[in-house]
Amino acid sequence: MPLTEAQIERYSRHIILDKVGGVGQEKLLSAKVLIVGTGGLGAPAALYLAAAGVGTIGLLDGDAVDLTNLQRQIIHHTEDVGVRKVDSALAKMHAINPNVTIRTYDVWARADNLAQIVREYDFVIDGVDNFAAKFLINDVCYFEQIPFSHAGILQFEGQLMTVLPNATACYRCVFPAPPPAGSVPSCGQAGVLGVLPGVVGSLQATEAIKHLLGIGELLTDTLLTYNALTMTFRKIPVGRNPECPLCGRNPEITEVRDEKQVVCEQRGCVC
Repeated sequence: MPLTEAQIERYSRHIILDKVGGVGQEKLLSAKVLIVGTGGLGAPAALYLAAAGVGTIGLLDGDAVDLTNLQRQIIHHTEDVGVRKVDSALAKMHAINPNVTIRTYDVWARADNLAQIVREYDFVIDGVDNFAAKFLINDVCYFEQIPFSHAGILQFEGQLMTVLPNATACYRCVFPAPPPAGSVPSCGQAGVLGVLPGVVGSLQATEAIKHLLGIGELLTDTLLTYNALTMTFRKIPVGRNPECPLCGRNPEITEVRDEKQVVCEQRGCVC
């Protein structure tokens, strides 16, 4: 559908980019991105994708806004404490861009509900704070063949990578299984610098937009790490693991399953 005059004005700074243009903006307007988790990582990703004009954005989160969230989860405000996170996020996204469609799923990601949601989207952003959900997102996206951006943060450090199922290393290629219970502290236990998820979540939104437009180089087969204290980024090459339990030559995982939750079990700790 041709851009309206209002859309041409709104997205003019995109349209003048030679790698985007009007055709690229139309691609964004027709695209669908699912954000799992509307906390620290999902907040900047959601705001920037709405501002960019991604036509349909899904928000999946089964939590309510807690006072402890406000130090980093910039999509939620003080008056939103107690409000369902997906509803709070929807209001801010529509305030930025009322012309995008926001679908909300006020549920926790589980093996019995995530696949049917994921398959409706072109790209998924992993904005969750726990290993069980991260492995679930990876596995569902693999079976549904939907690209996604993984990210994680703790204290002063973050990491992210982009996965194209059956073409690049998946999350389990790098991290085959969740760590033992108690071996990794949660954000509620170890803390997290408030601006850290803003940096990493914005990079996830960048990866989503690049994929949707088919431009640039994605963070595939690469784990990007960020240290806020030293202000350094590092690219670590990773590759498909032939012994990966999911996408390797002899897969052990042949269906989606829920992993045991081992971290971030405190209410309100959605990093």
